This record gives sequence, C-alpha cells and structure tokens, in this order.
Amino acid sequence: MSKVSIKPIAGTQNRVLVEPAPAEEKTASGIIIPDTAKEKPQRGKVLSISEVDEKGNKPTVKVGDTILYGKYAGTEITVENKEYLIMRESDIFAIL
Repeated sequence: MSKVSIKPIAGTQNRVLVEPAPAEEKTASGIIIPDTAKEKPQRGKVLSISEVDEKGNKPTVKVGDTILYGKYAGTEITVENKEYLIMRESDIFAIL
C-alpha cells in the first residue's frame, strides 16, 4: 500500500482518498489489451478518509478497505507521479 500524506476534508459529505487498482492487462483468455482500449478501473483501496462531515457523520469505509465505485467517480489527482482519486463516500457502491 502506498504511503501518502493527503487527508481529505469533509465539507458537506465525507471524502475518501482512493488508490485505483491497475487496469487489466489481459483478458481471461490471455489476449493482451492495448493501452488505448483499457477500461478505467472501478476498484481501489482506501488510503485516507475525512474525519466527519458538517452533520457529524463519520465515514462508513475504513482505511485499507477495497471498494467498488462508479466509472467516472471522483477527481483525479497526481502526487509524486502517482494517480489517486478523491471522491465522496456516496460515490462508493460496495466494500469488498
């Protein structure tokens, strides 16, 4: 797991910092997927969470959880040449 010192600020909803899983390199049958055809990952690992939102609600997810989220969820950021997403907790569909 990456060591990053970014702490999301809640605002009106809890925020979560996610490290997206790498895109699939091969299909199940072994066909190599070119970079231009790779899907955006919809799975990632929670690296950091906000403390509480403005209503005092604590996040449901925990640091270290593997989650599923929408294809276009969150805002992409780059820190030290590594890609991350900051998203609302409500953009998370499931904890695996």
